Amino acid sequence: MNFYILTLFPDMVRDGLNTSILARAAASGLIGIEAVNIRDYTNNRHGRVDDYTYGGGAGLLMQAQPVYDAWRSVQDRLPKKTRVVYMTPQGEVFSQAKAQELSKEENLILLCGHYEGIDERVIEEIVTDEISVGDYVLTGGELPAMIVVDAVSRLIPGVLGNGASSHTDSFQDGLLEYPQYSRPEVWQGKKVPEVLLSGDHAKVDAWRKEQALKRTMERRPDLYRRYQEQLLANQAAVW
Repeated sequence: MNFYILTLFPDMVRDGLNTSILARAAASGLIGIEAVNIRDYTNNRHGRVDDYTYGGGAGLLMQAQPVYDAWRSVQDRLPKKTRVVYMTPQGEVFSQAKAQELSKEENLILLCGHYEGIDERVIEEIVTDEISVGDYVLTGGELPAMIVVDAVSRLIPGVLGNGASSHTDSFQDGLLEYPQYSRPEVWQGKKVPEVLLSGDHAKVDAWRKEQALKRTMERRPDLYRRYQEQLLANQAAVW
């Protein structure tokens, strides 16, 4: 899978994604990450990509032309029309389900706004999805874009060393992940739960499911309610 990130700060994106698991995945060809500098596509002789907003207001707005031409430089190289995800606090809140959906794409273009945002006309022209990483505002879309790349990449087969890891993550089945333990068996007087030392896989699985339900109910009652509603809906469908 290939990610094309349209940004005013390509070094920020490259430095943030060129580490650890993602760096290894890119080196092995499982994913491709390209940061496209929107500023390279401005027609302004001073390299400006922003201007004041019509109607007044604080701050500057990214202009349509350089954003469109940067997008065009990528889209023209791809075999078919590609989804363009605009990182904006006005978008759909990012979720594991959305990450799974996006992981099925061959190519993905991520658009990072800055300043007061981007001229609405180019958003209407090229954007297919709008995604928010939470109900707060950041200085730009670069960090959210990196979050999306990370979350989506780990669902690509082969990216994680253990392919089963992503299947037990929090949110993967609608629940938070169960608590986990490693060596030593006793640390500062705290012992690993006996069931995890038993070697009985059925009991371990049952304990993990119980702990996942308990943790979700305590920490994210909204997720727990949704999980219970889905169970009832599935039961009703079977009946």
